[in-house]
Amino acid sequence: MMNKIRIGIFGAGRGADIAENLMQMDDCEIVALCDFDEKRRNNAVERLGIDIAVYDNFDSFMEHGLDAVVLANYFHEHTPYAIRCFEKGIHVLSECISNGTMAEGVELIRAFEKSNSIYMLSENYPQMKFNREMKRVCDGGTLGKIIYAEGEYNHPFKPDDHEFNKIAVCFTKHWRNFLPRSYYITHSLAPLMWSTGATPKRVSAMPVYSPVKEEATARRVGDRAAIITTLNDDNSVFRITGCAGFGAHHNSYRICGEKGQIENLRGMGEKVMLRYDDWNIPEGMESVNLYDPKWNDADEEKIENSGHGGGDYIVSRMFLECIKEGRQPEHPYDIHSAVAMSSAAILAHRSVMNGGIPYDIPDFRKEECRKEYENDRQTPFYGTDGSEPNIPCCSNPDYSPTQEQINKMEEILKD
Repeated sequence: MMNKIRIGIFGAGRGADIAENLMQMDDCEIVALCDFDEKRRNNAVERLGIDIAVYDNFDSFMEHGLDAVVLANYFHEHTPYAIRCFEKGIHVLSECISNGTMAEGVELIRAFEKSNSIYMLSENYPQMKFNREMKRVCDGGTLGKIIYAEGEYNHPFKPDDHEFNKIAVCFTKHWRNFLPRSYYITHSLAPLMWSTGATPKRVSAMPVYSPVKEEATARRVGDRAAIITTLNDDNSVFRITGCAGFGAHHNSYRICGEKGQIENLRGMGEKVMLRYDDWNIPEGMESVNLYDPKWNDADEEKIENSGHGGGDYIVSRMFLECIKEGRQPEHPYDIHSAVAMSSAAILAHRSVMNGGIPYDIPDFRKEECRKEYENDRQTPFYGTDGSEPNIPCCSNPDYSPTQEQINKMEEILKD
């Protein structure tokens, strides 16, 4: 009988969510937790309710005897810790995005190629019920060749939700305050890659500039969205957002083939609409098919009780399956897909800052691409090591909230 997979959690906030899903599975155990913040560590231990080793530094955490690590630390700082895991042969489940700079993408791939570790991107949105149904339909072939798709992750924030800011922003130099609208790309892009099998090869983007007016904010990004277009390796085209903040909250996807299209409907829960032209209706179907998809999964009850539309449980299960079977995950969860998505996010922001010009997305399997970007460390973020941004995070480089807004936010965060 195989020993249980010993898993460590790095990042006690989002990491506790993932740990709760892993704890439902018999073939693994959560044995260690690491976070630099004492309050987050204590909250996670109380929430998980298990006997677990707790660390405040990554070096000691890595000596615990781990088979796998969940990287749920700050959004833009996964790469150096993933590389540390690779060097010890530890498997990695990494939150989005995989690399915060282009140079880190090169470093991540180079380190991975020297290791025996399994790497998987912890992207949950493709596993939402409607996105799984879209993949099923695409795989079935009735849409014909896929030529166009749309993906929107639209997540406006309530202006006076101070409790959210205390939990998710924490301090004025937090990464969320400096997040370009194109960077949080995987929730809009990965479901399309999952359903169609395509990988972006060229990207361009334009901003939707409309600064927030709320009384208290420290957000340095005055854009509400980046409207991103990709040309893909199969000549299809995607139109996506990163994390947008316009209109009403929704996760919306639409996939168009030469013979039909499928989409989930904004404001209508998990319903999908599958449509065909009159001359392309498959046998047994209608021109317009509006329905609620099914999970068709033995773990349906656990999935339904999981976060992010069930995706959290399914992704955790996928990671354990890869470890048990000794294989890398499939597109778009593998390391090359992850780095391609991160590169698309980074280069889309450059397109925003340069009038929408297109950028080729490098393939870091190729040494000439690595050489081009191995020293490219442009970043809009502050680092936990004290490093500072070296590029603007907003399409208007001169935008900033007023000092009064910043002061009021600081007061809120101190409460």
